[in-house]
Amino acid sequence: MNTKSPSLSIAVPTYNERDNLRPLVDRLWQVFREAPPTLIVVDDNSPDGTADVARELASEYPIDLFVRTAERGLATAIIAGLARATTDIVVVMDADLSHPPEAIPTLVEALAKDAAVQMSIGSRFVPGGEVDLDWPLHRRMVSRVGRWLAAPLSPRGVRDVVSGFFAVRRAALRLGDLKPIGYKIGLELIVRHRWTRIVEVPIRFSDRKAGQTKLNFSENLRYLRHLLRLYGHVLTRKASN
Repeated sequence: MNTKSPSLSIAVPTYNERDNLRPLVDRLWQVFREAPPTLIVVDDNSPDGTADVARELASEYPIDLFVRTAERGLATAIIAGLARATTDIVVVMDADLSHPPEAIPTLVEALAKDAAVQMSIGSRFVPGGEVDLDWPLHRRMVSRVGRWLAAPLSPRGVRDVVSGFFAVRRAALRLGDLKPIGYKIGLELIVRHRWTRIVEVPIRFSDRKAGQTKLNFSENLRYLRHLLRLYGHVLTRKASN
């Protein structure tokens, strides 16, 4: 694939990801050595010095660092990253090395070769996809329940609708329509934009390499609130038709 066309940026939200950011950038550099995309790092004023690492890396790699001091949260950080993008395609991924950078060209290609495709998702649950055996059992169970609860909101056939690793066309985004709670911004994009043409790319999902997960009881409650909001949105939309 020619990585020079279409133009590409990668939005990565961070909070206390100092030890993961450099390995992530190193792997991205290996994938896009000839034409590195812009890496948009949206940091929620991490106390561990994540932003300082990003500034150091900016001398070697095209990094656009945005430090937020007045707002917190994964979903809104991603929206901020999408808003800063100026490229044709934007990839969203986590900073904790759970999402393989090596899959990004395939995500981009899925959009580039078919104008009807609205989103490409790095999927753990299509043939060829897998989850790291080191992923804790309770995380597997939370993920399974989360997918089950979101299934009625999912386009037919999409198996990993709650994936946080995806690619979209910047021109198709209506960021002002988004009202996320918590961390499942991909699901928010799909429902609010009424996207149905989605391609899933198999990936190997790994457990984070360093630092602590942000997924806790409070985040799970926010996810439930987010689902209720999305179900209400869909029901209101249907009632008005």
